[in-house]
Amino acid sequence: MKRFSPLRTIPSLCVVGLVLLMPVAGLCSEGEVHEIGKELSLLWVLPFAGLLLSIAIFPLVNPHFWERHYGKVAAAFGAPVAIYFLFKDYHAVLHTAGEYVSFIILLGALFIISGGILIRGTLKGSPLTNSIFILIGSVIANLLGTTGASMLLIRPVIRMNRWRKSFAHVVIFFIFIVSNIGGSLTPIGDPPLFLGFLKGVPFFWTLKHLIHLWAFEVGVVVAVFVVIDTIKYRKDLAKYGYELEGEKIPLKIEGSYNFLLLAAVLGAVFIKPPYREIIMVIASLISIKVTPKSLREENEFTYFPIEEVAKLFAGIFAAMIPALLILKARGGELGVTEPWQFFWATGSLSSFLDNAPTYLTFLSLAQGLGATPEVVGVPAKILMAISAGAVFMGANTYIGNAPNFMVKSIAEENGVKMPSFFGYMLYSLLILEPTFVLVTFLFLR
Repeated sequence: MKRFSPLRTIPSLCVVGLVLLMPVAGLCSEGEVHEIGKELSLLWVLPFAGLLLSIAIFPLVNPHFWERHYGKVAAAFGAPVAIYFLFKDYHAVLHTAGEYVSFIILLGALFIISGGILIRGTLKGSPLTNSIFILIGSVIANLLGTTGASMLLIRPVIRMNRWRKSFAHVVIFFIFIVSNIGGSLTPIGDPPLFLGFLKGVPFFWTLKHLIHLWAFEVGVVVAVFVVIDTIKYRKDLAKYGYELEGEKIPLKIEGSYNFLLLAAVLGAVFIKPPYREIIMVIASLISIKVTPKSLREENEFTYFPIEEVAKLFAGIFAAMIPALLILKARGGELGVTEPWQFFWATGSLSSFLDNAPTYLTFLSLAQGLGATPEVVGVPAKILMAISAGAVFMGANTYIGNAPNFMVKSIAEENGVKMPSFFGYMLYSLLILEPTFVLVTFLFLR
């Protein structure tokens, strides 16, 4: 596996990103992006569909090619779209570039800093222990964000289950809860909720209005996990046994000073660019400098997952420009007026598109309905539906939310045989979709 020096490469990428971000932040705002979606042919969605199919199929039919050339494949689909729109409507490209730079710097900062925190201890990957970690993650996702919580907890979860020959299902349920559903109670939890906060949604509104949906969804999915993991755990225990190797190590957290740097990154989220990104880059560099290399090595930390995400999502951000423009211009044609319709429309598109602009698109659509303006110009139940759809259904695919792919990459790097793109979607279809149907009938009708 290719390695690269973070002290040379990561800062260089961040500096280039900041240089790009400066003019982007000054030149384009949401109101300046031309609404050309009405004149765009639906054929412009094909590059995005092609990239999604490549992510799904290439690792199955030719994994060696994909490992070596995934960045080139992403560029092949994304670059032509970006070049076309530079001439057609350069504001859209600048706006997307700014969003991507902010996205990858935030993701990289959380990845690097959390990688300097080591949870040491002898823990047995039992259904009880796994469930406790997932439940803890569902809470702290609202304090550290789904990305921060995922990066902090996924490595200890992998280590304590390593004695088991097959535990991909543990990682899948981890993605369901910690990387997605868990972060639905605060604007810090997930990007669309933060955008809602910037649009005027009170900070604690989501906690007050979504906690019953959160508790139901987390409770049901974790209950299903306990059943599945118990069955698999008993088989593993009977077939392979569990032997404690060496001396039992008490639970301890090392590199805890990195929590201060995480706090700095999360606090910077409320600052305007480019100062927000500058703070995040500085926090990342401090973490790299002060965290002992031995600690990161013991944490089995490498930079490959963030490199993979950076390359793939560069192509994804570029290729989905037409899809988002079309959605913004023609969203009203979908005939969405009821809370349950907003839940499924927002969620279905958030499974494949960036859930943050999808959230804003349907929020704007809801504001145009002329319904009772209970909060930011829309009925509370409709805002509940949009918020839950954007956050919950990001768990439907590997690309539905940024930490999904990062967790998958870290797991595979540590030898976990994860399901394919479509294999993962089969899990979400069989496990998550029935719970979303229940949410619809119980809370959103």
